[in-house]
Amino acid sequence: MRHKKARLQLNRFTSWRKSTIISLTKNLLIQQSIKTTLHRAKAAKPFIEKLISLTKKNSLVAKREAFKILGDHKLVSFAFSEIGPRFAKIQGGYTRIINLGNRRGDDARMVIFELTQIKEKETTKPKKEIKSEARPEEHKEIETAAAVKERPPVGKKPAKKFLGGLRGIFKKERDSL
Repeated sequence: MRHKKARLQLNRFTSWRKSTIISLTKNLLIQQSIKTTLHRAKAAKPFIEKLISLTKKNSLVAKREAFKILGDHKLVSFAFSEIGPRFAKIQGGYTRIINLGNRRGDDARMVIFELTQIKEKETTKPKKEIKSEARPEEHKEIETAAAVKERPPVGKKPAKKFLGGLRGIFKKERDSL
């Protein structure tokens, strides 16, 4: 009997379900926030929670266990160097699910599945504006010259294409002998 053996099967057979969950886990570690369906997020959540708990230990055994799940050495080293230290002081609750609404095509519930502590991307410094109070006329001339260069030439015929000359030969009637 199957009492209390419920799990999110995602309407897939075993190997397909495992590969879907592992793919979601890899993408979440790389992107830190993904958009997916509610059931997929709920199915992948235990895997990710277990993986982040392993990264906090930072031992060889934990790295081997993480490699069993992820199957990629670069991703394992990224997880242990970046994600593990980020969650070192937290005792659980590494992910969150934010509802977005239903998908238009099949009415599936869409969610944003993300890590609770997201590392913000480094932004590049904005370029300094050129201060040209002394000679504003030169900038106007440069802008008008650039605008003139962008316009296509008017009145010129386009160049003949590769077979443009041969078409005229085949259209003409030839003198018969």
